[in-house]
Amino acid sequence: MDLIFFGMQGSGKGTLGKAVAKRYGFQVFETGAELRKLAKEDSELGKKIKSIIEAGHLVSNEVVMEIVENFMKNLEKGINVIFDGIPRKVEQANTLNALLDKYDRSYRGVILEITEETALRRLTTRRMCKKCKHIYAADYHEDTCDMTMENGEKCEGELYTRSDDNADAIKTRLEAFSKETVPAIELYADKMIKINGEPTIDEVNIAAFEILDPILNN
Repeated sequence: MDLIFFGMQGSGKGTLGKAVAKRYGFQVFETGAELRKLAKEDSELGKKIKSIIEAGHLVSNEVVMEIVENFMKNLEKGINVIFDGIPRKVEQANTLNALLDKYDRSYRGVILEITEETALRRLTTRRMCKKCKHIYAADYHEDTCDMTMENGEKCEGELYTRSDDNADAIKTRLEAFSKETVPAIELYADKMIKINGEPTIDEVNIAAFEILDPILNN
């Protein structure tokens, strides 16, 4: 069974997605990471994406869904997927669902629920690693990243506050989420697993595992 993760910015869905993937052996599909990976490949799709990026254009919804299908076609048999950051709109949801049906994959939605006040507080106080892009909440007080890289070494990248993590920009992003993504979320109402995203990361993980264990370990 695949899982489609939803949550407004600051909900921690990316963090939870990684924890769920590690616990249950899922592979995470994250649009931005997949774009960067394909742009380095000498494939037709990779060349297309590279030319779009180099021209400074936004990647169209059509190309995004082409990337999703390419990912699904090349997925190892028996591997389940967490879709993080897609779909963002009803159009993407309909296309994604059609692809999941095409490849005979069962799926459910997972939403981390937080208030806009919590999102605003978290996003204005978080920091990101310049090197590996890992995000740290306000309660992390070091100035360098402590993530372990693939080679086993510590990242130790410098942490910084993103320029778009200011109140006005965040409110605009939250309005877009309400207007564009919430209608897409509603399409999964009968397949949605709801998790309270307000507590600490560890508390959210524990609650999520309690809900997901009976669903994924059957």
